[in-house]
Amino acid sequence: MILSDTEILGHIKHGHIVIDPFDITSLGGNSYDVRLGPVLRVYDTAVVIDCAREHKTIDITIPDTGLVLMPGTLYLGSTVEYTETHQHVPYLDGRSSIGRLGISIHATAGRGDVGFCNHWTMEITTVQPVRIYAGIKIGQLTYHTVSGPVERRYATKETTTYGQLARDPMPQPSRLWTKL
Repeated sequence: MILSDTEILGHIKHGHIVIDPFDITSLGGNSYDVRLGPVLRVYDTAVVIDCAREHKTIDITIPDTGLVLMPGTLYLGSTVEYTETHQHVPYLDGRSSIGRLGISIHATAGRGDVGFCNHWTMEITTVQPVRIYAGIKIGQLTYHTVSGPVERRYATKETTTYGQLARDPMPQPSRLWTKL
């Protein structure tokens, strides 16, 4: 079951969901729109990406005039909004207006876990060149109920786990190499 707008607001009031900064105009009937942060991160394309090794990334600040995304490049972006989800499973999907431009915001990582506390990293790709801007509403979060108690939460504000650092607004590259 997906939470409605009134349920999302109620869970925010009780601290079960945190969205910072929160803007009531971004709240839809059953979702919350999130914005693209000002920095994209790309892997250094001079080498083949090896999932068993750490790879150098390059940060690209999106200028006020926008940045043209190119097909064949994976851009790691992050949400402006920091979120915490203590009792629900959050899902991040691209907004339809973004999808209609040929932009996808995640390869496989659209679902969070109960306990997720951070900015969302997006795996952004496009099918044709398209200009984007920092701050655009790029995705929407929905919150799903969990059936039964959760014993193994993703993290808390005091801990970190694979893929999650202390509150960090920068896009996060893969850390699979640390688990191999």
